[in-house]
Order: sequence, then structure tokens, then C-alpha cells
Amino acid sequence: MAKGLYISKALGILAILLGVAALATIIALSVVYAQEKNKNAECGTSPTSPTGPTGPTTTSATTVDQSKPWNRYRLPTTLLPDSYRVTLRPYLTPNENGLYIFTGSSTVRFACKESTDVIIIHSKKLNYTTNNGHLVVLKGVEGAQAPEIDRTELVLLTEYLVVHLKSPLEAGKMYEMETTFQGELADDLAGFYRSEYIDNNAKKVLATTQMQSTDARKSFPCFDEPAMKATFNITLIHPKELTALSNMPPKGPSVPLEGEPNWNVTEFETTPVMSTYLLAYIVSEFTSVESQAPNGVQIRIWARPKATADRHGLYALNVTGPILNFFANHYNTAYPLPKSDQIALPDFNAGAMENWGLVTYRENALLYDPQSSSSSNKERVVTVIAHELAHQWFGNLVTLAWWNDLWLNEGFASYVEYLGADYAEPTWNLKDLIVPNDVYRVMAVDALVTSHPLTTPADEVNTPAQISEMFDTISYSKGASVIRMLSNFLTEDLFKKGLASYLQAFAYQNTTYLNLWEHLQMAVDSQSSIMLPDTVSAIMDRWTLQMGFPVITVDTNTGTISQNHFLLDTSSTVTRPSEFNYLWIVPISSIKNGQPQEHYWLRGQERNQSDLFKAAADDWVLLNINVTGYYQVNYDENNWKKIQNQLMSRPENIPVINRAQVIYDSFNLASARTVPVTLALNNTLFLKNETEYMPWQAAVSSLNYFKLMFDRTEVYGPMQNYLRKQVEPIFLHFENLTKGWTEIPENLMDQYSEINAISTACSNGLSKCEELAKTLFSQWMSNPEVNPINPNLRSTIYCHAIAQGGQAEWDFAWNQLQKAELVNEADKLRSALACTNHVWLLNRYLSYTLNPNLIRKQDATSTITSIASNIIGQSLAWDFIRSNWKKLFEDYGGGSFSFSNLIQGVTRRFSTEFELQQLEEFKENNMDVGFGSGTRALEQALEKTKANIKWVKENKEVVLNWFTEHS
Repeated sequence: MAKGLYISKALGILAILLGVAALATIIALSVVYAQEKNKNAECGTSPTSPTGPTGPTTTSATTVDQSKPWNRYRLPTTLLPDSYRVTLRPYLTPNENGLYIFTGSSTVRFACKESTDVIIIHSKKLNYTTNNGHLVVLKGVEGAQAPEIDRTELVLLTEYLVVHLKSPLEAGKMYEMETTFQGELADDLAGFYRSEYIDNNAKKVLATTQMQSTDARKSFPCFDEPAMKATFNITLIHPKELTALSNMPPKGPSVPLEGEPNWNVTEFETTPVMSTYLLAYIVSEFTSVESQAPNGVQIRIWARPKATADRHGLYALNVTGPILNFFANHYNTAYPLPKSDQIALPDFNAGAMENWGLVTYRENALLYDPQSSSSSNKERVVTVIAHELAHQWFGNLVTLAWWNDLWLNEGFASYVEYLGADYAEPTWNLKDLIVPNDVYRVMAVDALVTSHPLTTPADEVNTPAQISEMFDTISYSKGASVIRMLSNFLTEDLFKKGLASYLQAFAYQNTTYLNLWEHLQMAVDSQSSIMLPDTVSAIMDRWTLQMGFPVITVDTNTGTISQNHFLLDTSSTVTRPSEFNYLWIVPISSIKNGQPQEHYWLRGQERNQSDLFKAAADDWVLLNINVTGYYQVNYDENNWKKIQNQLMSRPENIPVINRAQVIYDSFNLASARTVPVTLALNNTLFLKNETEYMPWQAAVSSLNYFKLMFDRTEVYGPMQNYLRKQVEPIFLHFENLTKGWTEIPENLMDQYSEINAISTACSNGLSKCEELAKTLFSQWMSNPEVNPINPNLRSTIYCHAIAQGGQAEWDFAWNQLQKAELVNEADKLRSALACTNHVWLLNRYLSYTLNPNLIRKQDATSTITSIASNIIGQSLAWDFIRSNWKKLFEDYGGGSFSFSNLIQGVTRRFSTEFELQQLEEFKENNMDVGFGSGTRALEQALEKTKANIKWVKENKEVVLNWFTEHS
């Protein structure tokens, strides 16, 4: 599943004003990789059963008998599913009670592995038709005799349908269980749900799915764990004018439903053996564009008919074939299915979901309009497609046995998405973007004592809420970072060899991360040119079984090199033990005077020495070339000064990624009080001559922490003066390059750098920039049908024009949001509306987030976060969240991944004792309501607030003096 909250380059950069940009310092916005879960796991409204089921038994967590298998969250292994036959009929108009419902029937065939007198299968919010007083019918298969049913019950706590038998099932025999049921086709974005959109002023309704992690059970009763693989025969009954889609192609044309000619029946081919969380089925009026890959795979991009007619699916269509071919070669394994459908949904809370053969997306992750979409929108489409298609093999063909290893599934896809996208767009240098987007972004979270290891013991991940917590920035971005490091020290060819061996050995099966290490080790053992200091498993254990990462410290006077666990607050206490004592086996690359040196390993010891790192009087040394290692680097003061001199005089001697690294690492080290804050600030002096994107992005995101800490103090004026002075040359450079902002730079990184330049210039009061924003927006207001603003610049221009303007500008943007047919444009406008400086407009906007007719549910928490990021909106949003926590939590759910983002976003500026006290009171006052998957984010917010208080006290005066001196 792809990253859920998407911040485009332009939005991320305009965040120097808003504070939305991810920080590489103490308060970092951990990117939320968001799959929205069901909002009311136990208490949602259920449709009325046609004949009334046997009443479900509800058990309370304090009274359940844990010895009973139906009171435990993990399924027993006594029964294993073989196949399912599922028929579903969604009703896309409300019934007499005003509810949208679906009806269904299911037959599951399962093998009894161990004799048992109870059948336990997942079921959630389904009402069953009774048969002889029971919720199921049980039959023997191939001569097996089915025992009589004693009673059936629904256990709400563990989400089970339980069948108690009068005598046991027989080991080695097969059985079938039939059910007929009804469920609500709710708008909760989970399981089988409905999505709505407006087309020509008419409301349209479609039925779609989101099963991951634990919501297939909300669609039909199933053994809903990833290792419980089976084949699926799906049949959909749907209005005849609509199209039905599922993981597999239809067996043949749809046929009319007997006796009901307005309904059609579409039966799909049997799936391969697969996990329940990868199922998908959709009924809609959507249309598609289509092509065939060279290997014969049918490729279709589905969207609203108008979006298809406007050709918004063509870019996705054009890159899907090449990306599928890239991964087939990368894995040395053919694509496993006959077709690859991808569909853009109006309501979808994840970024995208890798359902096998029918991948679902938010519209902004699949659709692209050359006239209105920005370059970062285009990059978003190609990278998310690559992420999801990577999963078609790694995750779908071979699946992790349990959610505790989610990091390998998502971390792997989050790494290779850059490779697949780079293959489709080879001139964009996309592979470099993993460094700012993932490596440094996650380090900000992983440097906290409240972080956690990549690998979690399986017995610590049981409940749906615990599974939800696995979907965090550590799993995705740290996973991607350490897998990239592994591929780098093995070499890509060796990594691919072990990967192909792994996929072929475990096709249609389940694994743990250790199975991948074994196959990579076999690849290492098969050759002699790459020599490792230890086994793959021993090296990687240090990176997966302990949290955090090292800072490597080099003394170039002696060549001494040492490591220690990097913590942003060095006074905090690490309570989580590590069998490796927080020491790592570290691969170290380096250059001396710009020339590459031989590879070096720090082999798990705290300190060592090598002449590679010893520098004569005029020599300088730089470690971690292109930041392929997951660690940060500190030097002796003399070497830092030599690097600064290089940056000022001959920056081309330092690779562009490392020019960014010098800024990121020094600011993080300063945050940890390991180097003086003035050293980090001195590392930004060279930027007045820099035009590349990555060093500027490092400065923008690093200095954003300073903005958050000081934009309410006297430090902010001199800081803005300094940034205005530094950014003016690059602003004028791009004004000249683009002939007065009328052309687009050719190179993608230059386009991103241009956005950075305008945003930083406008945020810090460069008058030419403010005038540019005002003029362009005024032109648009005077002729709303023709938008003169280049799509790349819209986020920034919208925000700054609305910030400078009043109600007229805000209302104009709101009206344009209502009319926006392209979700990319809507996203830009929705974010920019939070930029206003008028309190009453922000309060009104906050109230809109509770009304799904004004702000879609999927966008509510990100909108509140945008408002909180505005200095004027900060306290308003915090008051709003405290006042409405119970409603927000109940409506948007404890399992909602965007909840952790909400807590992080609204507390990002907290740096006073009073704010800490408020946060502690908020935690205390809402213990009864709970925080769901935001629980860990709340603990991190408390930790970060304490660190902020300390940092501001120590650094405010010295920072004020430095900015005053240099402005």
C-alpha cells in the first residue's frame, strides 16, 4: 500500500510558510502512510437481517476467558481454507431505512488439520440469515461426514463467527460451510464500501473495496489472516448498466439475473492462491483506456467517465507497461496474472492499494492532466504505480506470514518504487529523491527514544489496532532505507539474484524476513568478488532488531572512527534494551579531496582506526557518499571547516546529494547538541551560489524547525532577513531562466528548485515574489475560466496570494475548489485555503472539516493539519481538536493512520512549559476515549515538546545573534 498522505513538492515547499514540510530535525513530520481503517469497529449501525440472526454474544475485554480460542485475536491453525465461492450484490440506492446495503452468500471449503469441535472464522458487521436456527450450514466433502451444529455465535470483540459442534471435525478431511448474509455498504472506506461523486450535478454511487489489513471479514466471513491463503471464485450481481471488476477477468459476458432483467451477473475466473487482504471488487459506471503489454498482459486504467474522456488516464497507461516489464526482469519472474487493472477512486484513504490484478488509487495518485497537473503530480503518479506494481510479486505472489513483518513488504516496495519509476522516466533522477523523501525524513522519528525496531515479535501484534500501528514511517521509510543500503553493499546484481531465487522458491506461499536473508546469503556464497564482514543475517539483524541508527564520528587528525546511537535528545533515557548494545555493522564509503576511496566496514565495534580517514593539512574527507548508508556523520572541527571552504569555493567537488547531507547531518547534530548550532547555520552560507534542488531542500526542511520554534519570537525577523538575502540570487536565476516565469525549466530537479526558490522568497518577504503571487492570482480572479498560473507554481502562488488577501481571495479559491474536476487541483486549493491570516476564515474552515459534504472524510485530518501549520491557525486547530476529540475519534476512527499525522501536525510548534502542560492534560482527559493508532504519535509529541523546550532555552540567544550578524 502506498504512502497515504501525499505532500507534493510544491505543497511541501510552500510549507516553509505553513510548516507542513517534513523536518529533518527534532520535530519532523513523519510521513503518514495511511490506510484508513473502519471507523467504528464495534459500534456501527448494521442493517436489519432479513430473518434475524441468532443474537451475537458480546464479550467485554475485562471478562473474557483467554483460554477460549474465540477470545484470542489470532486464528487457531486447526483449519486451513482451500477455496471460497462468494456472491455479492451491492444496492447503490438506499433502502426504506435510508441505508445502503449489500447482500451475499459464501461457501468456504477448508481442510481440518487437527481435530476440533469448533469452527472459528472472521466476521465483522454482517447479519446472517439463519438456517435451522444456526448462522451457517456445514457439509462434508469427498466422503467426509459433517458433525451436527450445537450452536453458533458472533463474538464482536475478536470479530469472529463461531460454530460450536456436537462432535469434532476429523483431521485430514475437507468440509464446506455456507452462509447467507447482509451488510451495510457504508461510506467508511473499509471492507466493501460505497464512494460518491458528483457528475453533471447528479450524485453517482459506486461500490468498491479496501480489505487491508482486517476488513475482508466485513465483506464476507473468511479466515482473514495473510497466511490463510486460498483461491477465490467471485460473482457480482449488479445493475445492468454498470461494470463489474475484480482481481481476475470475467469468465465470459455478463448475463441477466433470472427474473430481474435490470440486473446482470458477472462471474470471474478463479484467482491464484492468495491472501484475503488482496481481494478487490468494484461496481461502477467507470470507463477505461487500455493497451497490451509486450508479454500479452491486458492493461487498463479506469476512472470516472469524464476523467477518461479528458484523457487523464493516458499517462498512467503509458508508464504501466514499461514498469511491469521492468519488474518482471528485476525479479526474473513473469507477471503472475493475465491482466493489470488500475482504478482511480473518488473516496479512498490510502494512497493506493496493491490488490492483485485490480489496484485501487486515490485519484491524485493515478490521474494526470498535462494542462492542470504539476510535475510533482506526474512524479507522484509514476512512483505510486511503481510501488503498487512492485507488490504484485513482492507481497502478493510471496506474502509475509504476519503483519509484524509488514516493514519488509512496504519497505521493499518503497525502495524499488524509485527504480521502477526511474526506468519509466530515466531523465528525472528520481532515484536520488529517496534521500530527502525517506532517509532523512524517517531519521527524525528514528532518533527518538519512542521509536521502535523494524521487526516486532509476532506475538506483540494481535489486534486490528496493533496491526494498524505497523503502518508507520518506520515500516515504510526506514524499511526502504535499510533495504537500499543492503542492495548497495551487496551490489544490485547480487541483490537481484537473491531476490529472484526467493520469489521463485516461495511463490504462492508465506515467508518471514529471514527467508529473504537466506536467499541473499546463497547469492553471496555463490561468488567471490563481494566479501562481507559477516553473514547477511548478522549484518541486517543490527538494523532490524534494534531501533535507531548510529552517528559515525571521524577524527581526521588520527583516522579514528567511532559510532554511537544517535538521539536527538542526548539526555533522554533509552528504556528499550538491545542485545547488540546499540552498535551496528556499518558499511562506510568515503571520498578524500573529491576522490573515491575503498569501501570500509565498521564491524560492530565502538571504535576503530584507518588511514582512509586520516587527513593531511590540506586534505578533507567526506563519508557516506550519496547517503547510501542509514547513518549520519560528524567530523572534527577542522574537517568541518575544510568542507565549508569546499562548499564556498569548489562545491562541484562534493556530490550534490552530499551537499544536502552536510546540511541535514549538521542540523541534526546541532539539534542533539553534539555540534554548535552555529556550525549548522554556517553550512547554509554556500547556498547563495547554489541552484540545485537537493541542497536547498535540505536547508528548507532543516530551517523549518527554526521557523516553528521561533516564528512567535524576536528571532524570526532576522531569520527572514537572512533567508531573503540567501534566496534572492536563486530567485533571480529562475526568473531569468524562465523568461519572467513564462517557461518551465527542462530538468525536473530544476523545476523543483524553482518551486523552492519562489516559496522561500515569498515566505520571507521578497517583494518581487509577493508582487508576482498577487498579480497572477488577481489575473485569475478577473478571468476565472483561464488560469494563468503554471501548474508547478500553483500551490505556492495560491497560498501566498490568499495569505496576502482577504475574504474575496478566500471565497474565490473556495468556489474554485467546489468546481475543481481534477483532484490534483482540488488538493492545491484545499491546502492553500489554510494560508489565510484571518482568524474567522480559519475557524469557519475548521468547522467545514466536520461536514463530509464540504470536505471529504479522506481529506478532513490533512485539512486540520494544514490549518494547524499556519501560525495563526495553530492555536485554533489545537482548541478545535481538544473540543472535538471524541467526535473526531468516533467519526474518523482509532484505526485511522492519519490520526498520528493529526497529533504530530497540531503539536509541531509546542515549545513552552504551558504547551507541555496542555498536552499532558489532553492525554489525561481523553484516556477514556483513546487515541487509537495515534497513541505512539502522542507519546512522541510529548517527548518532542520536552526536547523543544530544552533546545529553545539553550539556543535562542545564539541563533538570534547569528541571524542578526548574517542578515
